[in-house]
Amino acid sequence: MSEAVIAEARAGNREASARRSAILADLPLLDITPEVRKLAQAVAVALQLPRRAAADAVHIAAAACHGIDFLLTWNSTHIANAELRLIVERVCRDGGYSPPILCTPDELMGG
Repeated sequence: MSEAVIAEARAGNREASARRSAILADLPLLDITPEVRKLAQAVAVALQLPRRAAADAVHIAAAACHGIDFLLTWNSTHIANAELRLIVERVCRDGGYSPPILCTPDELMGG
């Protein structure tokens, strides 16, 4: 998990935010390094992400730069999207990183 995840979890309804933050409290934190920022920019450009979706590129880049195998998300607009998967994989590999597998929790768990 990265600071981008924490920021998203803290947004919105106060009670829901508190529940999300409690779930995340014991998970390890991935640093948003200059390498992550550089890869995130490349992902955002390649996917032509709108500015409001910049955090989506950070999630992908943080996972790739830190060697995370799976990036779980309910976001099928910009992350777990089969139409964008090949672009994400190419950008990650071009940057020297193995791309994470982008999927929903249901896909990972087979349900």
